[in-house]
Amino acid sequence: MAYSKIGIIGAMDIEVDTLKGALTDKVVTRISGIDFYSGKLFDKDVVIAKCGVGKVFSAVTAEIMILKFNVDAIINTGVAGSVSSLKIGDIAISTSVVQYDMDTTAIGDPLGLISGINIIYFVSDERLSSTALNVAHGLGLRAELGVIASGDKFVSDKKIKKHVETNFGALCVEMEGGAIGHVAYINNVPFVVIRSISDDGDNSHAVEFATFAKTSAEVSVKVIKGLLTSI
Repeated sequence: MAYSKIGIIGAMDIEVDTLKGALTDKVVTRISGIDFYSGKLFDKDVVIAKCGVGKVFSAVTAEIMILKFNVDAIINTGVAGSVSSLKIGDIAISTSVVQYDMDTTAIGDPLGLISGINIIYFVSDERLSSTALNVAHGLGLRAELGVIASGDKFVSDKKIKKHVETNFGALCVEMEGGAIGHVAYINNVPFVVIRSISDDGDNSHAVEFATFAKTSAEVSVKVIKGLLTSI
């Protein structure tokens, strides 16, 4: 399957600025306060946007990309906090995503269940995931496939880290991928989340994030570039 137009979403400038700078034939369209950069990137038609932090911003951005720009695949790039053996600079690539803060267990639902569609894990596109893994390994990076967990919280608590790891078997925590996967699922659009580890998701999280976020984001961007030239 060839992808005719690919959407690339990052939450922060450091996650998308390098990619926007490499765009040719650039056109900027502002919708709902978000700037969408359309153009060519490594001979691929793409739309790039900085969505902002959190699940609502990322869901809005993904939906606009699908409905207004007709993307037929979405890549979410950025940084994350490890809740596994992954270390700073390593790469987590989604096989699925989950919203770990979705909790209707009080009425008998499983933790993480999205009511109405009755799904906990949104499955990533296998081709995108496996290609991204091969690219990362080709760059000499340590990379793993697995669950990426999202919630509207900047995790700096070992208890939350343990909760996410134990209940969802996640590689890392972040704040957007689960919502992007949700939107992609209901629109039948393939997606993948690619995250470079910027911190260990515990009490040292804030210091590590400030120190390593930029360099970790650059690692993620390298994988995106390789992925675009391989699909």
